[in-house]
Amino acid sequence: MTDALMGPPWQMDWRLDALADRDRFPEHVRRMVDEAPAELVTAKDPFFRGIDADADLPKSMYVEPVRSTDPKGPHVLHFDNHRGWLIYTFIPRTEDPQIVVEEIFWQ
Repeated sequence: MTDALMGPPWQMDWRLDALADRDRFPEHVRRMVDEAPAELVTAKDPFFRGIDADADLPKSMYVEPVRSTDPKGPHVLHFDNHRGWLIYTFIPRTEDPQIVVEEIFWQ
């Protein structure tokens, strides 16, 4: 067994409260919210480690760790040019690695 990640596409799950928040947004915002995780599940490295690691994301999105001291912990995916964000955690299990959306916001 190696420490290497299996590779995309990753599984994705939503906490129920985050999904309820998503469902309360207007339709055009829900479309953006649905596009943002689509970028995550196809990313080579869902931690987006390294310089310009999120360069493949659309220009209106970028990713950063919630805490710089915890680079493998929760991350923030900013979308819609900083008007919205979602917090996700990547769980690098041996079988079925998964991204979990924990919180979402849009203004």
